[in-house]
Order: sequence, then C-alpha cells, then structure tokens
Amino acid sequence: MNDQQYIPASQAVTLLQQLIATPSFSKEEAETAVILETFLQQKGVKTRRYLNNVWAVNKHFDEAKPCLLLNSHHDTVKPNKAYTLDPFAPTITDGKLYGLGSNDAGGCLVSLLMVFLHFYEATDLKYNLVFAATAEEEISGKNGIEVLLSQLPKIECGIVGEPTLMQMAIAERGLLVLDVTATGKAGHAAREEGENALYKALADIEWFRNFAFEKVSPLLGKVKMSVTVIETENKAHNVVPSSCRFVVDVRVNELYTFEEVLTIIQANVKSDVVPRSLRMRSTSISLDHPLVQSGIQLGRSYYGSPTTSDKALMPFQTLKMGPGDSARSHTADEYIFVDEIQQGIDMYIQLLKQVL
Repeated sequence: MNDQQYIPASQAVTLLQQLIATPSFSKEEAETAVILETFLQQKGVKTRRYLNNVWAVNKHFDEAKPCLLLNSHHDTVKPNKAYTLDPFAPTITDGKLYGLGSNDAGGCLVSLLMVFLHFYEATDLKYNLVFAATAEEEISGKNGIEVLLSQLPKIECGIVGEPTLMQMAIAERGLLVLDVTATGKAGHAAREEGENALYKALADIEWFRNFAFEKVSPLLGKVKMSVTVIETENKAHNVVPSSCRFVVDVRVNELYTFEEVLTIIQANVKSDVVPRSLRMRSTSISLDHPLVQSGIQLGRSYYGSPTTSDKALMPFQTLKMGPGDSARSHTADEYIFVDEIQQGIDMYIQLLKQVL
C-alpha cells in the first residue's frame, strides 16, 4: 500500500487535550468542530462541515470504489457532581489523561482521525475512506450522524469508535422506550364505584416482569424489559384512578426487530402501548465480514455490547471498537491511558491494512 503517512501519537494526545479543554456538550459542539476542521486543514485535508459534524474523504477518492466510514463523536455529557478534578483541564498523571470526554469518546475520535491521515494519500486502496466526527451522540440527537448520512457518499461499512478496550463489539442492544396507558373509570374510593386503572396496569406490569422472549442471543442474551415509571392523574387519596400510565424500558437483542417485539407485547397486554421512537435499533455485523475477520486474525475477541451508540442509526454493517474502557464512561474524573491511544492507532492501522 503506497503513500502512507506516519502521524505520531503525540499529535493525537495534543489534539485530545485541546478538545477536552473546550466544552462540547451535546448540541453545543461548534467550538470543537472548529478545532477538528483546523487540525485537518493544517494537514492538507479538505474538510466539509454540516451543522456541527465535520467530515472528509481520502485524497484519491474514487467514485467506483465502496466507502468505509471511520466515525466517532465529539460531544460529551455534562460532568457529574462527583468530579474532584477540573473536567476541562486536560491533565496527564501516572500515564492517565484526565478530562471530560477523554475516554468517551475522545480517545477513539483522535485515534481514528490519525488512522485516516495515515491512509489519506494512499493511491491503491480497495475502499474509499470517509472520516466523520459527529455531534449529539450522547443524546441520540437527530443532528448528528443520522442527518449527516444524507450528505456523505454511500457507505458500505464502517468502524464506530467507542471505548471497547480495542475488542470487537459485533452486536449492540437496541433501545425501545414504551409509554403504556391502562384505562378505567373514575369513582369514589369509599364506595364500590369505577374501574381502577391502576389495578389494570398492575396486571400488565406483572406480564412485563415475567414474560420471556423465545429467542436468546449468544452475544446479547435475552430481550430485557423493565418497568421504570408509574403514575396516575390523581392528587386526592379518595378517587379511583381512571387512567394509569407507566414506562417500559426494553433492551432488544439483534434477533428481533422492534416491530416483532411490539407485535408480541400488544398481543399480550390490555393497556395501550406507544413507542417513543423506533430509531435506536439493535444491530450486528457478520462474523464473516472482512473487518471482523481481520480483527480475529489480530487476536481480538468479540462480544455483544449492552450499551447503545450511533451504530444503531447506521443502515450498514459497522464494527464498534476503540481504545478506552466503557466502564469509565460518564464517571467522575474520567480518564484514558495515553498508551491506549497509541495502541488504538496501531491496532486500527493493522486491522485496516488487511481490509484496504
């Protein structure tokens, strides 16, 4: 493979420090978008921007070739109250780079960016490379990767950078949130009046608690349903409630579509069931896919991820993989090991060499 560049990992660390020092909460990523644009432009890369999403293609882009996406996000959650360090002060101590977004997913983002630059001038790639630093991932917002896909060339497959200890998340749970309403008839609690909607809801809640979906994934296990909120319209103690609303959090494995899950639920409960969204679907990538096979040859393990990412919004096969550890995400005094960034860059390059 010709015309590859070597980009020192120290540049990735310096860039990540700049990003950490610049607040980029979801929907407020304009300043980090400028930092990413400027960095790429200084490397001679023509950048594109759509809202707070920054993207670029390899120098010798060929419309006849398929495209492989390298994606991660530059937005962050807000720091929690347990922080003892300044979340916007990128400090390196004992080999750890501390700061908000360092692990989720800054380390992944800068590693993928360096990998994109490594292959940027190559003339004989089997795939075009598309790099995209996207917004609103932490809130599953619609102005991130979802809206950007319409601006990108057609993508055949991709890598989504999320902290996985550089192991391969080949499947990911989908998230289906249901608003459920049981309807009864109001009456006075002192007399035998009305139909208690709360009692009706309890019968359906018991079904949600005990029902087991037949298909159990070897990667993600069973479909999980949890009732998380319940309420009636009542303020007074002496009124039989005419309606009872509750919320169900459903984590769907890759063996079911959301439509299949909804059909089963609606056939078994008497309450009205309304999904909030059908966007965050379960996903998987085939074990036979070249990206996965390349990772297996490099000794990477594979697993099913219980957490949801922008991978859910991509209508093509993607591999979720990146430096850092998901267990550190959204924690106080978040950090990533500096060595993890170097190892991430090296592993990504090795993985892609066998594919490109």
